[in-house]
Amino acid sequence: MRIGYRRIRKLWLIYLFLLFFAFFMFAVSINVYLQSLNVSDMRKRDAKYHQKLREKSSKNVIVAHYIGAGSIFGNATKDDFNQNNFNPVEAEGANGKPVVIPPRESLIMQRMFQVNRFNLLASDRIPLNRTLPDYRKKECVAKEYLKHLPTTSIIIVFHNEAWSVLLRTVWSAINRSPRHLLKEIILVDDASERDFLKEDLENYVATLPVPTRILRLSERKGLVNARLLGADKAKGEVLTFLDAHCECTKGWLEPILARIKENRRSVMCPVIDIISDDNFGYQKSFEYHWGAFNWELHFRWFVLGKSEIDKQTTDLSAPFPTPGMAGGLFSIDRSYFYEVGAYDPNMKIWGGENVEMSFRIWQCGGSIEISPCSHVGHLFRKSSPYTFPGGVGQVLSENLARAALVWMDEWANFYFRYTSLDVSSRDKYDVADRLALRKRLHCKSFNWYLENIWPNNFFPGHNRFFGKIFTLDNETPITKAFDNYILQHGVRSRQMSWENLFTTLKPMSNVLRSSLDGENDLCIQKTTNQSALSMAIASAVVGNCNRDPRLQNLFVITPKGQIMTNEGICLDSFDIPADMTGIVRITECHNTLRQKWEYDVMTQQIRHQGSKLCLTVTEGGDRDVMAKKCNNENSQRWGFVPLPWKETT
Repeated sequence: MRIGYRRIRKLWLIYLFLLFFAFFMFAVSINVYLQSLNVSDMRKRDAKYHQKLREKSSKNVIVAHYIGAGSIFGNATKDDFNQNNFNPVEAEGANGKPVVIPPRESLIMQRMFQVNRFNLLASDRIPLNRTLPDYRKKECVAKEYLKHLPTTSIIIVFHNEAWSVLLRTVWSAINRSPRHLLKEIILVDDASERDFLKEDLENYVATLPVPTRILRLSERKGLVNARLLGADKAKGEVLTFLDAHCECTKGWLEPILARIKENRRSVMCPVIDIISDDNFGYQKSFEYHWGAFNWELHFRWFVLGKSEIDKQTTDLSAPFPTPGMAGGLFSIDRSYFYEVGAYDPNMKIWGGENVEMSFRIWQCGGSIEISPCSHVGHLFRKSSPYTFPGGVGQVLSENLARAALVWMDEWANFYFRYTSLDVSSRDKYDVADRLALRKRLHCKSFNWYLENIWPNNFFPGHNRFFGKIFTLDNETPITKAFDNYILQHGVRSRQMSWENLFTTLKPMSNVLRSSLDGENDLCIQKTTNQSALSMAIASAVVGNCNRDPRLQNLFVITPKGQIMTNEGICLDSFDIPADMTGIVRITECHNTLRQKWEYDVMTQQIRHQGSKLCLTVTEGGDRDVMAKKCNNENSQRWGFVPLPWKETT
């Protein structure tokens, strides 16, 4: 009886599973059917426009457009890519609110997401003139600007952009810019393939209340050359470049133009707010951050330093300098744009042009600033829908290589050595014309840029240590070499300054590097399973040193004892009593005592300046780095391997 009962229970479970599966398939079928009815209904609305569009398009031959492997939502079809389904719903997305797609339309929403890599179904329901919140501070709202400000030409480059997103960008600029300041809007089509971006767009922009024209490239040239074409045809006194997926907010333009009128060499950027790619909700971003670059020269946002924030408290509406700009949204005096070298026309498609321009503007006598009174939303996507001839990685690397070779001096060797590029490949880039421009403009050095424009940078420097920090816990060749050398050369005090230590170690760098055992020696590194890009707190651990340079275990140490690495993150520990154990993290650099360390040459300990606890390797599988009471154990002994960064060989 017991065996029969178990069999019956198993059969009953199988029956329930089959019943559930049948119900699920029935629900999916009904859902797809309802969606087809809904799409049909959507296309019947605004029938005159869509009928005209369909008459111009080819027959509905379904050709699969492959995006990824095995999408459960189905691949987008040729018709999906070439159809304009803009069908606004009154008040949808009003005041920047997110759009909620009903569950019955979730499958088509996911399929259409593939077209532009954002929620196209949501965008097509938002009116072109939707309202947005005014996030300006009261000091900005109260600020009065001169009536006689320079006029501007807005230049927008697009390639296969969605109709609703592109025209919402245009209308937001028209509706929220004083008409007498908006000279014109120039749309530059970088060889789009969508039918609705051709004659239909021409007819539409002809009806706009601001002079708007479309310049078209017959083949894909990329952002730089498309913007150069737009700038060449512009008539405004100021060039304002916007990406094709933005929304300008109230009062965005006046503070930008006012600052350029004060100083024509100021290149002005707005605060870039976030438009969600999932639901098109408009989100305010933090105003007091500035832009710079990581070791791979990828753009990053960083929080303003304390000194800059203190300056802002005296005038919350005042623009502040930024070492770099994102590049998608900025304004520049038209004459100055050409005086300072415009864009490097040999940069391909997209990427790196913002790095090159940031270095060039600062090093050649200009400035880049952010106005906290100007807010523009930007649609941020998790992945790009665009293809790049040669591949995105190759195009970006080559563009960045050009920027490095022209503007970074010996730091260009650092870029080539510690990225995917080969130092020997630098000779293949012809940058003679840009080097001649630099000489003609009497531009300053990259060292000047780091010391004066970005003094809290985390790059290697002439008075900084750059290399690996390893534990002397093992009896390996490098441990013996370090012990012998450090005890025999110039040790005069227990707390040798960091600079003296760097000088002492430099002659020994080749021996230490050759002695490094990648299998057995352990180096401090940041964990790679947490995002340093978002300044999240990551654990400090030790792992195999590996002779190959890997960015996660390379560190810079400043003369003041700040131990930092790529992405502007530092070794950090709380100031706690000496009888406790402190957690050592790698988190955003902020130049406080929590992130200051000293080295005792005699004991070979790295000591926290605040708590006086020593950096310690814990036992166990994770090998975390902690701050513990100092003792004579090997787990608290550390050595340093200097690595070359400015040498060409």
